[in-house]
Formats: sequence, structure tokens, C-alpha cells
Amino acid sequence: MLLVFGSINLDLCFRCASLPGRGETVLAGGMAAAPGGKGANQAHAAQRYGVPTQLVGAVGADAFAEPALRCLRASGVGLQALQRLPGATGLASVGVDAQGENQILVAPGVNLALRHEHVTDALLAQHRVLLMQMETDPAQNLALAARARRLGLLTLLNNAPAQALPEELLAQLDVLIVNAVELVQSAAPLGIGPGDALDVLHALADRCRLTVLLTRGARGAVARARGRDWQVPACRVTVQDSTGAGDTFAGVFAAARAEGRELVDALQRASVAAALACRSPGAQPSQPARGEIEAELAGYLASLGSPEGPAG
Repeated sequence: MLLVFGSINLDLCFRCASLPGRGETVLAGGMAAAPGGKGANQAHAAQRYGVPTQLVGAVGADAFAEPALRCLRASGVGLQALQRLPGATGLASVGVDAQGENQILVAPGVNLALRHEHVTDALLAQHRVLLMQMETDPAQNLALAARARRLGLLTLLNNAPAQALPEELLAQLDVLIVNAVELVQSAAPLGIGPGDALDVLHALADRCRLTVLLTRGARGAVARARGRDWQVPACRVTVQDSTGAGDTFAGVFAAARAEGRELVDALQRASVAAALACRSPGAQPSQPARGEIEAELAGYLASLGSPEGPAG
């Protein structure tokens, strides 16, 4: 039902009292290796949510490939179109401080060699929703989004890490998912902003005629679609590590849409899942299963009024 096109990395996670500043060396309290990569994280979150998910990604010919695939295999993410390419598997260095904030460096490796041709039309036709990110070659996202649109798929892009998006790509999208920094970087090349985040959100969504989702951490999320705003508050949890929370949001939102849920319903489920992913270390290992999301969702919904209306 959900097809994810994107990166696969192995994350080297360092826990420290504070994140390093420019030119500073910080001694970490420990290090752990865990599967990561935005494509893999989002596919894993969607599969954990309970929607059958296929990932088209690439790993290299090295010792990091199998550890990077461990959680994907365990959760049942479809890897039939996995590419094994000459070169290095993507690696990320993730620093996490005592407050759960993170700082990340990524070496993409063979993720940049992933091509839209690795997704056949037959594979596209088996799915309702396509989800992409920006840790692969942007030109491949454009080509794949255009093909998916012709076949009637709902197309979603998480502009992370943020890059300038050509209007040709925006024209092929149904949904753009960004945080506050990514929103500014997405809108600026179009001459939108700077200014209040909601003004930028409105201008970008209305001009490009797409749905824009803005994630705001502890302030929840806002959506702009067809000239209307929706907002949902964050689900309150004790944050241990926020790594992968945005990927969890994107993966669960896409999965909820793939199973036919309306925008607000999908937003609420994604917000709850993203919060639950902050309770323990790591990107994929911390992502909640559907039962956990459903259990937390009941109390979350009981605390809400209407999600529609001004998003200030």
C-alpha cells in the first residue's frame, strides 16, 4: 500500500552531556550503532504502524550493510527492490545531549546512486502512496514523482535535509512535510518569506496548490490544504531522545493516508507516534507499534477539542 523511496544508513549514536560547538571536542558517555537513514526510518515507522510498506533503497558492499537492514528485516518491511551497489553504505554520526536534542552528520554513500529506474511501473502500480525524502539524488525524486502521479499515486515529500525545491518537483507533489527550518528553506527560492511561519506556510501551500504539513515539536503540527488550516497539539511524553521523531511522523502520516484516513485523523496519529518515539534512544528501535499508538491515541483524543480552525 505504501512505497518509500529513500536512504538507508547505519547510525553511530553518541550520548553526551552537551553537544559540541564550533571547534569543540566533547567526550561521549557511550556509543551505540543502530539502523537509520530517513527512507529506512520512515518505512520502518509505517510498517510498525501496521500498513504493508515497501522500501526501495540502496546499501553498499561493506560490513555496514546488514546492520543497517536489521530492523527493517525484523519488522517485515518489503525489501524485494533493495539495491546492493558498489561503494559504501550510508553512515550517520548522531550526537544526543542530556535534554534529548540531537546533532547529525551524514555521509550518504550509495544512497546517492539510487535511481528512479530502480522502481518499476509494475511496483508503483501496486501502491496507493509514494513517500520520498532528500537524502538521495533530488533529480530522482522529480522523475519518480512524475511517474507516480501519472499512475494515480498520492505523492509525499519530506524536504529533509532541506534543499531548494524546483517548482517542477513541487508541481508533482500532493503533500510536503517540513519543520520550521525546512519550511523557510523550501519557500525562500520561490521568493516567499521571510516572515511569520504561518504566513510562509499559507503562501507556499496556496501558491503551489499542495498540502503543507509543518511539524513544530512540542507545539504539535499544522497543516494547510485547499485554503484551510488544521492544527493538532503534541502528545506529551518525557523526552529521552528526539532522533527520528520527524521520520516517525512522516512515516505514520503516509501510512495512515495509505489506509484511507482523512487528513486530520492522519495528523493526530502521526503526532502521537512521533511523541512516543522520543521516549527511548535510537531512530528505528524507538518507533512505536500500532497497539502503542492506538492506546495512547484514545487519551490524546479525549483531551482535544476540534482540530480545525486557526493555527496560531
